[in-house]
Amino acid sequence: MIDLDDMRCFVEVVENGGFNRAAVHLGISKSIISRRIGKMEADLGTRLLNRTTRGISPTEAGLEFKARSERILAEFDEAREAVTQHSGEVVGRLRLSLPLSFGVRHVAPILADISRRHPRLEMDVSFTDRIVDLIGERYDAAIRIGVLQDSSLVARRIAPARSLVVASPDYLARNGRPAMPADLTRHECLIYTGRSSPEWKFRSGKRWIAVRPTGRLRSDSGETIIEWAKAGLGIAETPTFLLADEIDTGALEPLLIDYPTPEFGIYVVRPPGTNVPGKVRLLIDTLVERFGGEPHWDRCLMKCR
Repeated sequence: MIDLDDMRCFVEVVENGGFNRAAVHLGISKSIISRRIGKMEADLGTRLLNRTTRGISPTEAGLEFKARSERILAEFDEAREAVTQHSGEVVGRLRLSLPLSFGVRHVAPILADISRRHPRLEMDVSFTDRIVDLIGERYDAAIRIGVLQDSSLVARRIAPARSLVVASPDYLARNGRPAMPADLTRHECLIYTGRSSPEWKFRSGKRWIAVRPTGRLRSDSGETIIEWAKAGLGIAETPTFLLADEIDTGALEPLLIDYPTPEFGIYVVRPPGTNVPGKVRLLIDTLVERFGGEPHWDRCLMKCR
């Protein structure tokens, strides 16, 4: 008889495009998954997967079985959650996408606390600065930083996102301190390639000034940009959530403090729908509680006032 675990194995194999990645995702061996799917095909009397040297793909019957399996699994998860809510316990699997630097520094410790308080809650967390497709890739939620694009996703702002221009004392001693944004064009700048615009923007009175910095060092890693700045290799514009400790210790100094950079937001986004799963509601409520108001990392801004 086919059970829910069999269905989960099959769905994961199709979603991941093969047995190996499905096995890693499920935390079980490839041989167990292969046996489960072989047993299902025998019970159903039809082939669910086409197996070739180039990989696997679902048959027409497999696509139909996957769609129905996903509905059954979703309804089971909803039923289990509805029952467990009466005990105040959160169960199930939370699939979450987090931006790399912010996620590792600030969200991972919170997820550890949540896990300790809810031992029956599973977590599957991806750290990437790529904008994932929540619905297509079956994520329950994601954290995004910046200006949100119009979409059907439901967003909750959990904190402001601010940035500072910084450099090390060593760099400033060798190259001087920029007095205004235009001076940056004469400096070696460290370029973060993950931003949506190549320009650095500054407010001057009621207008905005845009500067396009140049430099020989570029990276899509905010942590790498910080390390290069601390090494005296150039000037960086970096989110304050990465800077608090470096400014506290004097490893980096704020620059152009009379020219504020734009403020954005840090959001939790989830798929549309009025029924918010308990695991997602727990995540959002915890993040709002921890980051609400003035986030602790923005203490570094006090040194600029």
